Amino acid sequence: MGLFSRGKLVTSAILTGWSILAFGFMIPIIDQILGRFSQDLAIDLGTANTLIYVRGKGIALREPSIITCHKKTKKVLAIGLEAKKMVGKTPFNIETIRPLARGVIADFDTTLSMFNYFVRKTREIPGKRLYFSRPRMIIGVPTCASEVERRAVLDLAGSCGARLAFLVEEPLAAAIGAGLSIAEPVGSLVVDIGGGTSEIAVISLGGIVVGRSLRIAGNSMDTDIINYVRFRWGLALGEKTAEEIKISLGSAYPGPIEKEMVVRGRDLEKGLPKSIRLTSSQVREALAPSINVIVSTIKEILADAPPELASDIAERGIVVCGGGSQISGLPKLISAETKMPVTVADDPGSCVVRGCGLLLENVELLAKVKVVDPK
Repeated sequence: MGLFSRGKLVTSAILTGWSILAFGFMIPIIDQILGRFSQDLAIDLGTANTLIYVRGKGIALREPSIITCHKKTKKVLAIGLEAKKMVGKTPFNIETIRPLARGVIADFDTTLSMFNYFVRKTREIPGKRLYFSRPRMIIGVPTCASEVERRAVLDLAGSCGARLAFLVEEPLAAAIGAGLSIAEPVGSLVVDIGGGTSEIAVISLGGIVVGRSLRIAGNSMDTDIINYVRFRWGLALGEKTAEEIKISLGSAYPGPIEKEMVVRGRDLEKGLPKSIRLTSSQVREALAPSINVIVSTIKEILADAPPELASDIAERGIVVCGGGSQISGLPKLISAETKMPVTVADDPGSCVVRGCGLLLENVELLAKVKVVDPK
């Protein structure tokens, strides 16, 4: 090879190196420019409900994670609130699907249709069409999610037009949304009881020191009520009725007033409609197995926590959030079993999405708490 040819190769290599270096410096600038035209989103992709937080606007969407479609053609008929109205009332050729099971994606294609609909719904601006609005997305995931399940969530965000996508473990997002200072060298115990999973974690210095993810949560409690009524009275209940019973009569600790309500279902023996009267004490008995597992796990987490952090928790107390935390008497039961003060976060059902929303503004904290993608 001649001297001239070698000189051309060296010059080409230098120019390529400078191009790569310049492009690396340009990436943050390009991202800032694109950010001016986008609506960044924080998302709580829950088993029971999906919540979306739009940067600068707050929570823009709160709908059930349900989709109704035709069995043969797979044509989508309804999503979210409209689909929930159809639960238990569809003919044989139409099915109602919950594409998320226990906090992770169970059916990718169905989840993509639902998620894409929700994202488009939050990005609609009257009189405007956003051609270049590729948002950043921060999505909460359970701590028990595998690498494959986390990769599926990232692929979902990319398929829905995300410019960048970050994953944050739900206990950390919930703690931020509840107003806790997780970056400080102080221990905090967060109990997030959602629809598919219950996340229990001791947090310090922006990370989870001791944590556990349970597949027992709000949906499990609905199933407990269905099974209890079936075995005791021979009455078949639907999911929607069980959820209404849990909200109206569900309790974890005896209260001053015992409530009751009339419940209607199908008699398993005669096959005819039948009504019974349920009391809050009976529902408490039905919910006891699931609630006892959650309380026992909280005590195990406290036993495994380092002494210094356990001391901080004893002083600061336990923070409970998630939709399941609204069961009457649950904070009182946890406090009685752990001998520690327990507080319920403000608007507990939206702590995860609000925490992810705050991370949209705090890039430094996001860098500390985000799940690192191995790829």
